[in-house]
Amino acid sequence: MSDAENLEGPDDAPEEVVIETACDPAPQPVATEAAPKDVVVWCESALLADGWAKGVRLTLSEGRIARIDTDVAAGSEPRLGAALPGMPNLHSHAFQRAMAGLTEARGEGGDSFWTWRELMYRFVERLDPDALQAIAAMGQVEMLESGFTRVGEFHYLHHDRDGATFDNPAEMGAKIAAAAQETGIGLTLLPVFYAHSSFGGAAPGEGQKRFVTDVDGYARLMEASRAAIAGLPDAVVGIAPHSLRAITADELTAITPLAAGGPIHIHIAEQTREVDDCLAATGQRPVRWLMNHAEVGKQWCLVHATHMNAVETERLAKSGAVAGLCPITEANLGDGVFPAHDYQAAGGAFGIGSDSNVLIDAAEELRVLEYSQRLTRRARNVLAGGPRRSTGGELWRAAVAGGSQALGAGRPGLRRGAPADFVTLDREHPAIVGRNGDALIDSLVFAGRFGAIDSVWRAGRPVVSGGRHRHREAIAERYRRVLKDLLS
Repeated sequence: MSDAENLEGPDDAPEEVVIETACDPAPQPVATEAAPKDVVVWCESALLADGWAKGVRLTLSEGRIARIDTDVAAGSEPRLGAALPGMPNLHSHAFQRAMAGLTEARGEGGDSFWTWRELMYRFVERLDPDALQAIAAMGQVEMLESGFTRVGEFHYLHHDRDGATFDNPAEMGAKIAAAAQETGIGLTLLPVFYAHSSFGGAAPGEGQKRFVTDVDGYARLMEASRAAIAGLPDAVVGIAPHSLRAITADELTAITPLAAGGPIHIHIAEQTREVDDCLAATGQRPVRWLMNHAEVGKQWCLVHATHMNAVETERLAKSGAVAGLCPITEANLGDGVFPAHDYQAAGGAFGIGSDSNVLIDAAEELRVLEYSQRLTRRARNVLAGGPRRSTGGELWRAAVAGGSQALGAGRPGLRRGAPADFVTLDREHPAIVGRNGDALIDSLVFAGRFGAIDSVWRAGRPVVSGGRHRHREAIAERYRRVLKDLLS
């Protein structure tokens, strides 16, 4: 888009794995569908917590995996293809899905994240709560169809269009929760603290009026957000200081206890200008400043962290925190390339997120991550983790583990006691046929597109079958009506 006119017109850790061988949705919040008591499915193969197994029978009860049997013949239960643990989406701004494709015409003076942000501010002025729910539901449908089974919603659109607060501080967050009820996706809601336009406590700008709060208002928002997700049985709430430019040191200290043991997410070091501004204001680079002023550990997810030096890279890796990588959005915005090879070598945890939702595809996030490393290092299979190891397999396992940690979702993987969140592949798909083990994941990530994912199960229920979400048509029709109104 070249000018403004184009915008006018939580659970406890599950037990160790035990292997035994032998309707149309309403636009308003709806009652949560109870997980079925007992469901049994048979998978031709499955990536379990301790590796691949064949002939896998999964017994699902009340949304969790109650029993796993391997090397068993199929019986009368439903037969599925190859099963993988569902992928967490650790960073999403739901409303930005409606902007996808609208910012791709060049401006007069060149484009960057900062010019994109001004256009985003113009777009966000139009959204009301029901429009947000419609957009979020459409995005969540696409997430589930691509293999994401839980989303971390980094939610900063809090106030009405004129900046006035709603009677319910979590009015907009409740619409995100209502969308999750419709679609069945797991939700980690991350209400954002956003108080300033730049370092040094600068006053917020006009375009940020729907985002801003203070410490007391944020405490009320957190309380209301916990009430908003109460009807979702496995939903999680964490906190999200937006960025170092949007929060002061004292405010960060004040809001951190509101996490109450839950996740803490923050945008950091996404653009070089941010690094330069942080250096000018504090004398330290962003990641270094945060590590020096907060107890960064396993609760934390540092989103992007694109521009780190070698010391920061190793320090983040050793902290136990998760790097939240969003390769498609980072490429779309021209942010830069995360130092993934060095971070991996230092033992760092990472997960992936769809961020601006310009394109929602779990496998493509991993593909773009690996390809960015290949292009900058001029090598292949950079993130395989060692000789004779699968690049796709390494990336999928690592992103599941890191994403689960970042979203407070408990121990990841297909194991007894874990949430029954998994993806199955169509073994007859051209990109998948004839493959086994990690070659299936390699083919999904690097060679598979539409139709490779057959079904997606969330909390013990099939929400995607034959590659399509069970409520896609109704949700898509509502989305179309909303978008035509917004863009008219």
